[in-house]
Amino acid sequence: QVQLVESGGGLVQAGGSLRLSCAASDRDFSYYAVGWFRGAPGKEREFVAAINWSGGSTYADSMKGRFTISRDNAKNTTYLQMTTLKPEDTAVYYCASGPRSRATGDFREYDFWGQGTQVTVSS
Repeated sequence: QVQLVESGGGLVQAGGSLRLSCAASDRDFSYYAVGWFRGAPGKEREFVAAINWSGGSTYADSMKGRFTISRDNAKNTTYLQMTTLKPEDTAVYYCASGPRSRATGDFREYDFWGQGTQVTVSS
């Protein structure tokens, strides 16, 4: 069982920035891919970004250039730096991972999910 805990969400004005963190309990977390997804009421779960164990990353097209995913394996933590935030970025942001996960936008690749952190962007 991999426990994931997101933090860093909050209320920010449009154009602002936030950095989300995803801390993991598993000692082998540094070998796992990690994905970030977001969900909003009335919308399907949406892929944001993913990173593999060596730092290779992939992004949803709408996040490229604004969001940056990174990881600090010594701290068992993955980060999502979000800049130039827009009201449409408002959602609950989830990180996901697991020993068999691959760094893709397919949520089925991920076995374990955090509880999410709310991001609200005001106009």
